[in-house]
Amino acid sequence: MIVGGFGVGKTTMVRSVSEIRPLSTEETMTQAGIGIDDSGVRAKTTTTVAFDFGRISLNEHMVLYLFGAPGQERFWFLWDRLFSGTLGAVVLVDTRRLADSWYAIDRLEHHGMPFVVARNNFGQPEHTLHQVRHALDLSPDIPLIDCDARRRDSCKGVLIALVNHLFALSSVRETTI
Repeated sequence: MIVGGFGVGKTTMVRSVSEIRPLSTEETMTQAGIGIDDSGVRAKTTTTVAFDFGRISLNEHMVLYLFGAPGQERFWFLWDRLFSGTLGAVVLVDTRRLADSWYAIDRLEHHGMPFVVARNNFGQPEHTLHQVRHALDLSPDIPLIDCDARRRDSCKGVLIALVNHLFALSSVRETTI
């Protein structure tokens, strides 16, 4: 799962990294959404209304299926269904609007779902990763990394960090059982 606030780059990330042509439910934003889908992102003209889907192979036996969740509050009811069967998630954040990330982090913690946080850099970052970690009140065991959702190699790095995090968590569970 790729989750986060409205307009943080979830659809862009799925498109950048998917090895197949992604399924996208992007629709044009209309006048009816004014006041409802206010994101603070003035140049945004489309929005995800269900989810984005893509796929990337890790090797010949392992495949990650990517689901980009819609970011606007009116579609959050879909998240619980999308979480079903999910092993882990990426919370994509825009440091210009960190508060938009709190719902995603809260839902993942509520579900007990492992996640990593990726700071999507829309230019030169204004804050250090340490400052972002502090502002989001992330525990030290949650990976926080930089990315550029427009770049395939950067998105792959985020997904590798998620897989490594999941592997580390499963190794800890195995040794404590």
